[in-house]
Amino acid sequence: MPYFESTADRTRLHYIDYGPASGPVIVFVNSSYFSTEMWEYQMLPLAGEGFRCVGFDRRGHGRSDDVWGGFDLDTLAGDLGALLDHLDLRDVTLVGHSLGSAEVIRYLTLSGGERVARIALVAGVAPGPARSADHPGGLAPELVHASNETFRQDRATFFADGADAFFARHLPGPPVSDAYVAHMVRLCHGATARAGTALNEILASLNLVPELTKIDCPVLVVHGSADASAPLHLTGGRAAALIPGAALHVYENAGHGLFATHADRLNEDLRTFARG
Repeated sequence: MPYFESTADRTRLHYIDYGPASGPVIVFVNSSYFSTEMWEYQMLPLAGEGFRCVGFDRRGHGRSDDVWGGFDLDTLAGDLGALLDHLDLRDVTLVGHSLGSAEVIRYLTLSGGERVARIALVAGVAPGPARSADHPGGLAPELVHASNETFRQDRATFFADGADAFFARHLPGPPVSDAYVAHMVRLCHGATARAGTALNEILASLNLVPELTKIDCPVLVVHGSADASAPLHLTGGRAAALIPGAALHVYENAGHGLFATHADRLNEDLRTFARG
């Protein structure tokens, strides 16, 4: 299986590379807990249409190394950069879901974005849901810490109890099966307890406002109106307002898992966006 090494500490990270080598490049950055399998409804059809679709398992996730350190945002963004360097990818469309949106933005900040043509933030947590000097209307950090403690005490229940809200199954919209939901819960357990806990800690202090205002490439923000994990008004809506020229596409009744429930619509948006 293909692997590359982190430049920070030589952690071995698994990646996939689908589609023709000469196609327009889309690099997918996962949500917390998930491996590249979360993108099956995007990567397979888009690769079949001629896009080169690349993704990797974050450290402590999926088939990548189980490590203790490197879960700060700079190192995580550096891991993304190591993948782009390893494959020498250029003119890239970066697509980040949930926490992956923060890694995409930090990568642009650290690298200058020479390899990146455009970015898409899908159900992103950027610029950060918690209250800060730049976001007085955000969630109290204590609430974020309390949620993180619930996760630490019993992540199996955390995943199982949150699955229906993740896909907004209580609202009208494209359904996902019970079997698929159970499969996605199992995928969440592909992240180590250390990885999941460490990533959750990022959210309590995440503030990417200064970085968002400096982005100078085309940006697509896709968000669900019923996203319980990253509420639109705290995350995607703010990101779109802060990024110069960003386009905001709101999917009505879509939750955090819109990559599955609204896969066809998301694919059309990504297809059009990646072609410039």
